[in-house]
Amino acid sequence: MSDLSSESQSSFCLRGRKALVTGASRGIGKAIAKALAGAGADVVLSSRSVDALNITAAEIERMGRSAAVIAADLSEHSSISDFVDRAEEGGPIDIVCHAAGAQHREAATTFPLEEWEHVLAVNLTLPFLLSQEIGRRQLERQVPGSHVFVASLTSVLGLPDLVAYNAAKSGLMGVVRALSREWSGQGLRFNAVSPGYVETEMTKDLFADEQKRASLLARIPMGEFGTPEQLGAPAVFLASNASEYMTGQLLIIDGGWAAA
Repeated sequence: MSDLSSESQSSFCLRGRKALVTGASRGIGKAIAKALAGAGADVVLSSRSVDALNITAAEIERMGRSAAVIAADLSEHSSISDFVDRAEEGGPIDIVCHAAGAQHREAATTFPLEEWEHVLAVNLTLPFLLSQEIGRRQLERQVPGSHVFVASLTSVLGLPDLVAYNAAKSGLMGVVRALSREWSGQGLRFNAVSPGYVETEMTKDLFADEQKRASLLARIPMGEFGTPEQLGAPAVFLASNASEYMTGQLLIIDGGWAAA
């Protein structure tokens, strides 16, 4: 193997770093957590379901990596500092990946206020508050940090029956850019990945409609839906030194949907 190949591989290595992943019990969050662990990181897994988190943790531990579990519902935002204290037991957080998500599909004419507030709380306010708390601690310690957000096609495109999700994920990129502008000169980086149409628990009802499924598939140039695992390597890239001169950016992983 050439020296260049060895250098390239080492730039993706996360050994010695600790990563917090929200929404890690299933889908994209779980896949990202396993990818970060596969790159050498010790991971802290969070979601509301302790049983599902324990399954993810067991899979990661079989890979020879450390996996801690924190079951928590952070949608009320009242315990962010305590949550980060728990996550940092045994060592500070170097990487945070915001994969927790919520969605409600309904026409804008009847979209309920309570659903609007919940979708924005989980997809927009929580990631900001969590990165704010972790980022402040990283600044105080004067250590580098990488914050990876899971955005969406709705960060750049308007999609029907998802008005709150559109608003939240568009706003999320505003957070990514703003935090990059304020803090990247002090060693912190903020980037996002955007999955296209990926088969997960969140999309299963949509994909169950055969007509909608066929219509969506027809627009994807690569001719297939994505998998959660296809988001893992891009997240490792953004978390690692391989992207050390990158901040405020969005990587779209969608099989060509946004280009079609």
